Amino acid sequence: MSRIGNRELTIPAGVTVTVNENVVTVKGAKGELSLTLKEGIKVNVEETKLTVETGGKTKFANAMHGTTNSLIKNMIKGVSEGYSKGLEIIGVGYRFQVRGNVLVVNAGYSHPVELAIPQGLTIETVSNTEITVNGIDKELVGEFAAKVRKVRKPEPYKGKGVRYKDEFIRRKEGKKASK
Repeated sequence: MSRIGNRELTIPAGVTVTVNENVVTVKGAKGELSLTLKEGIKVNVEETKLTVETGGKTKFANAMHGTTNSLIKNMIKGVSEGYSKGLEIIGVGYRFQVRGNVLVVNAGYSHPVELAIPQGLTIETVSNTEITVNGIDKELVGEFAAKVRKVRKPEPYKGKGVRYKDEFIRRKEGKKASK
């Protein structure tokens, strides 16, 4: 049995959680998110407390117990505070540029790489080498940040590439000159 699934979630002020049949909807100051529940999962909402229950009849329902609890917790945090992921690009001539609904990444290729910004996300440019991906959906923010990072992964010799703000890249020494 999942211990994470058994934890009781507190609903902060300004956030409403409603359950209609098998759809959980969370509304807050920043927006609205919804989640379709899997078979065998039940959500109980009492004023400012939320619990996720499973009948314990199937292995799948038991497996989804903690996952559902975590997804709802992320939805509550997303609509009240939001999520952000910082990215920086290192290299000569490497830069980010936002043009309307497109993020243009110059990362040492012969052409600039253009990525469409998904609906529900905003990109803030701190400088031409730093951006912040903001949104209410944790999965969408992380997925788009990973997609941007995949354009040019950081390499261990010179440290060039796109990295997360808090990411540590272990550097290698490289070849030494022979005597």
